[in-house]
Amino acid sequence: MTLSMPAEWEPHQATWIAWPHNVGDWPGRFGPLPWVFADIVKKLAEGETVRLLVNDAAHQARARRHLERNGANLARVDFRRIPTDRVWTRDSGPIVIRKTGPRGGGAGTDGRAVAGFRFNAWAKYRDWKRDARVPERAARALGLPLLPVRRAGRDVVLEGGAIDVNGAGSILATEECLLDPAVQVRNPGFARADYEAVFRDALGAPNAIWLGKGIAGDDTHGHVDDLARFVSPSTIVLAREDDPGDANHLALAENRERLASARLADGSRPQVVDLPMPRPVTFAGRRLPASYANFYIGNAVVLVPTFNDPADRAALGILGELFPDRQVVGIHALDLVWGLGTLHCMTQQEPRETIGA
Repeated sequence: MTLSMPAEWEPHQATWIAWPHNVGDWPGRFGPLPWVFADIVKKLAEGETVRLLVNDAAHQARARRHLERNGANLARVDFRRIPTDRVWTRDSGPIVIRKTGPRGGGAGTDGRAVAGFRFNAWAKYRDWKRDARVPERAARALGLPLLPVRRAGRDVVLEGGAIDVNGAGSILATEECLLDPAVQVRNPGFARADYEAVFRDALGAPNAIWLGKGIAGDDTHGHVDDLARFVSPSTIVLAREDDPGDANHLALAENRERLASARLADGSRPQVVDLPMPRPVTFAGRRLPASYANFYIGNAVVLVPTFNDPADRAALGILGELFPDRQVVGIHALDLVWGLGTLHCMTQQEPRETIGA
């Protein structure tokens, strides 16, 4: 049996989100956050279940009040009392994988399992132990096996925002995030070949497309989901910055050059679609990782961060053309991005069980 990570646009059983509580992640701007999250949950619940992580009964009650007042369909909100340190479920939440061959070999009775990657808060923060247990607790809640991911005799650290898959054997990642030997090192001593073996064996993606650097302001040191995303098995959207004086201009241009010579798993070249960047977003003197590439693909909607920027409309239009079967919705993200992440960072898809298994 082979296990693989389905593409984000494939049918979801649910989306996992953690309700905000860590005021320190949005100093001075936490107040609007519950309303932003309530709006996101409401829109996703129109097309799928939202598994909402809460710390305790009081936390759940606060979340429920906000959702009720915002008109969310509570019948599609599955509250799960799984404590978290932060809300960035893309990185700490369960990566659910599916079997692509005969039943057995570790998958659950519905052909799914949770990939047991470790989480260590981007090799940067100290408060991560509750987040690190989320995949284990989620697997138990779903009745799915947790499959350890090991390489060179040790558990592998990998965040969901560090990768993006097309469900057809290819995966995007950046050298800055995973191969930098000195800054935020997730797996000391790991080389390109180690990660490529992990991508192949744990995620069913033997074809790695390596980009260079991430965007300015990124707290993760180069997560790929802020700059390049698969939107179909053969199409990648790539952030573009035309201002030569902007800190992102050279890095994104260099990534475009890399994609010009990239190959997909079947040997074909990907189609690359430009996605604009908003003007620099700063707060308290800090550049924030504002990017339209941090969108999330739900069953019925594509949620796109917007920044009160002239490029908002262009980004929504481009993604609308790429997802004609879904409603493309802008989510005001100027408060959200002060926490150093937006929509993709806070969501993790749970794919449906294996079709025809």
